[in-house]
Amino acid sequence: MGRPGKERPLTGSPHPPEDRASPSMSRRALLGGIGLAGAGAAIGSVTGGGGPGPFMASAGAATPPDQFIVPFYGTHQAGIATPAQDRLVFATLNVVDGADRTALRDLLSDWSDAAAKMTKGQLVGEDSDLDAPPLDTGEAVGSPVSGLTVTVGYGPSLFDERFGLAPKKPARLVDLPALPNEDLDPDYTGGDLCIQACSDDPLVAFHAVRNLARLGMGVVEHNWMELGFGRTSTTSTAEATPRNLLGFKDGTRNIKAQQTDLMADYVWVGKESDQPWMRNGSYLVARRIRMFIENWDRDYLGDQQNVIGRAKTSGAPLTGGTEFTNPKFTAKDDQGHLIIPADAHIRLASHEENGGTRLLRRGYSYTDGIDPVRGTLLGGLFFIAFMKDPSQFITLQQKLGTSDALNEYIQHTGSALFAVPPGVTRGRHWGDALFS
Repeated sequence: MGRPGKERPLTGSPHPPEDRASPSMSRRALLGGIGLAGAGAAIGSVTGGGGPGPFMASAGAATPPDQFIVPFYGTHQAGIATPAQDRLVFATLNVVDGADRTALRDLLSDWSDAAAKMTKGQLVGEDSDLDAPPLDTGEAVGSPVSGLTVTVGYGPSLFDERFGLAPKKPARLVDLPALPNEDLDPDYTGGDLCIQACSDDPLVAFHAVRNLARLGMGVVEHNWMELGFGRTSTTSTAEATPRNLLGFKDGTRNIKAQQTDLMADYVWVGKESDQPWMRNGSYLVARRIRMFIENWDRDYLGDQQNVIGRAKTSGAPLTGGTEFTNPKFTAKDDQGHLIIPADAHIRLASHEENGGTRLLRRGYSYTDGIDPVRGTLLGGLFFIAFMKDPSQFITLQQKLGTSDALNEYIQHTGSALFAVPPGVTRGRHWGDALFS
């Protein structure tokens, strides 16, 4: 896969400091048994289950910033508090008829091994049999690792009678209820399993999902998939706030990974869980939100800003200051009108208006081409949020879906909920606690 590089922590600057490559190795030492020679070119060296290999570039060359590695092992899965990367591939899969408990358990083990390798820039496996399909699909050979993270989750349907997992189902893992301002497409709902692959390189993210799905042939099949081409929130104080397809900064008041108290209160599952295996995990809500771009583009600037509650260019709340100035929701103008309207998006989504409730948002812009009937753009926001209890999202959406001025320009068309287990330590795998 990609060129191995320097590991970076889960929080902090998106680019690591310069690192120096190890001294040159002999060609025999480089190619002999390290498993990263593909199409006649050595990509890098690794040792089984170890860190990135010493050969990253020519001796004395600085490590390019797109070669950073996010550690796979840890208390929590990477891809949640990790500084949000630029690209997303999100896939849901269903277990095929006839696959049994053992096959599912073994698949989760294989996925863990493969994800650990790919996030370090390694191939899924070494090829030695010319009469068998390659163990790695190969399209990411030579690509930088670009902070790849792979995150998996379990849908409510995985805990039915098929695999004997009903006793392990968390009480909070229940299909989301019908919510306002949604017209769900059954082709974009649910799933037994999900894979979230994020990277600054779109090919690397796609390669990760493709290879996990390939490993699952005969056990799982694709349900639905979405590609995100631009992050719409920031999860680290080191990141600048991005913009969504409406042209506004998105996620200014999102929880940041550095706010460990808020992460503990609103994101990480703790001892309150009825299932010990979920502790240090989280719940993932995915919502495919179509934006009616052409309608929005015809609206005048003042109204756009009133809908959101912020200035479009600076991102500052309408009550003044800079982007990160706290909105003054009680402030009124000379005529006694609220400066930030009562139905403004930032008001209704704020923790002040929702009993303190917060989510860790990790969304992306998406597009699926052109509506063949209307000739308008098919695209919008692929909303992903992590939380310790799905009721946090339900509470927010019940308010937003009924009262948000933004509803004139958006509609929820896809939906899914997944329990995201905690991270794993070396020698253990996704599903170990689930099947113990």
